[in-house]
Amino acid sequence: MIILAATPIGNLADASGRLRTALETATVVAAEDTRTTQRLLQGLGIENRPRLIALHDHNEKQRAAELVARARDEDLLVLSDAGMPTVSDPGFALVAEAVAQGVTVTALPGPSAVITALAVAGLPTDRFTFEGFPPRKTGEQRRTFGALSAEPRTMVFFEAPSRLASTLETMAGAFGADRPAAVCRELTKMFEEVVRGPLGELATWAADGVRGEIVVVVGGAPVRDVSAADAVAQVQTLVSGGIRLKDAAAEVAALTGLSSRDLYQAVLAAR
Repeated sequence: MIILAATPIGNLADASGRLRTALETATVVAAEDTRTTQRLLQGLGIENRPRLIALHDHNEKQRAAELVARARDEDLLVLSDAGMPTVSDPGFALVAEAVAQGVTVTALPGPSAVITALAVAGLPTDRFTFEGFPPRKTGEQRRTFGALSAEPRTMVFFEAPSRLASTLETMAGAFGADRPAAVCRELTKMFEEVVRGPLGELATWAADGVRGEIVVVVGGAPVRDVSAADAVAQVQTLVSGGIRLKDAAAEVAALTGLSSRDLYQAVLAAR
């Protein structure tokens, strides 16, 4: 089978017992960076030295079929540099190929920068969306954030420290300078820091430069005061665009605070 294993995002003490056992018994490991995996083995005091195969963004599609074929005969442990493989890290193409070929895929759960940041940000956690790394170019960023400006769920982003200030400034322009957010830096590490505040203030704070691994958590758009008639019209517009009525009603309900069931029934009645 293929075993996706979550590795520490900073503190080695977060390595699970199952991860340690897997590393102690693995014969072959597909690793995002074999040097990082070697340091992990050393840091955890693992004496086992499995065969390490590089699996990264530049070769995953080419190596997926080969590795899936190998996984038919022996367990293949898959590691990213930190956190769970496939989450903004290599692994998705491999899993997709395994599923297509009927090879079992399982996971050893553990540290996640997405969930850790969400938990400490102080923003709603009942519904959230993970958006990964924003586009690098300012124009593409503006379009991406513009499309998310009405998103009611809490949003989680990754960002490089060198681009953080400009990204926060663009977010403030798209979401509003008063939109609540949190910048989570160096999670689980010695210099862990969580800075909370409106996007405009966070952009000013980051202007002097920020170092380390960064996760940005942004509050969702506030519920808009929309009349029932206008909400029904929004649902009808979405349906005419090809979205299922149930999904359209749920989406508009999330944006307006109105009942999804009532919107659904109102559209049916209007027909």
